[in-house]
Amino acid sequence: MELGLKDKKAIVLAASKGLGKAAAESLAAEGCHLAICARNERQLNQTADQLRKNGVEVFAMAVDVADANRLNQFFKQSIKALEGIDILVTNAGGPPVKSFEETNEQEWHYWYDVTFMTVVRSVQNVLPHFKKQKWGRIINITSISVKAPVERLIYSNALRLAVVGLAKTLSMELGPYNITVNNVAPGYHLTDGLERIVKKRMEAGETREAIFAQWENKIPLQRIGHADDLASLITFLASEKAAYITGTTIQVDGGLYPGTL
Repeated sequence: MELGLKDKKAIVLAASKGLGKAAAESLAAEGCHLAICARNERQLNQTADQLRKNGVEVFAMAVDVADANRLNQFFKQSIKALEGIDILVTNAGGPPVKSFEETNEQEWHYWYDVTFMTVVRSVQNVLPHFKKQKWGRIINITSISVKAPVERLIYSNALRLAVVGLAKTLSMELGPYNITVNNVAPGYHLTDGLERIVKKRMEAGETREAIFAQWENKIPLQRIGHADDLASLITFLASEKAAYITGTTIQVDGGLYPGTL
C-alpha cells in the first residue's frame, strides 16, 4: 500500500529507544525525513545513524522534554533543518509505578509538565506551519491507562487523560485546516516502561515468569506486544490513507481492554 509519506517531514519525541524509536524507524522506512530527540545523547546518535540507512535526512538533538526552553529550541532547529514539518509524534518517558499515597506535590508538577505540557508545547511549535500549509498530522503516544486505569500507575492514569481531552478538542478546532489529531494507546509492550512495572512487582516477591504469564493469560492474543505493533499504526495515521480519521484514541493491546468503545 502506498502511504504517500515519501519526503514528508516528521518530528518524533523521545525516539532513541522503545516506542518512539520504533515509530521513527517505521516512518523512515516510508521515506520520511526526521527530527528526533531524547535525553541520552549517545543512544540518540546511534539511533539517528540507524535511521539514515533508509536514505533519509535525520536531525538529532539531546533534549529533556521537561525543559520547556530546550524543547522549544529543538523544534525551531528541527523545522529549520528539515525545511518544514508535516508530522508530529509526541512521546515521553512514562511516570513511575506508584499508588496515590506514595505521590507528592513536587512529582505531580513534574509529571504534569512531562506528560501534558510537553504535548501542549509541541503543538504550539508546529501549529503555525501546519495551518499555513493546510496539512498536518498530530499523533500522541499515550497508554492503555486512558481506557482503563492500570494498578499503581496513578500519574499515568490521571495525567494522560488530559492529553486525550486536549487532542479531541484540537481535532475539532483544526479539522478545517486539514490537520488530524489522534492518540495511540499501547498496552503491555516490551519496553523500559514495562520493565519498571516488572521490577516493582519482583521487589514485592513475584517472579518474572509469573508476571508475564499473568499478563499473557489476560490478553486475548496471548502475547506481550512489540514496539513495531504500535509503530505500524502511527505510520498509518500519519499517512494520506488516514485522512478521514481524527479525534480518536486507538488502543494497541492485543485485545486486553474489555470495553466496547
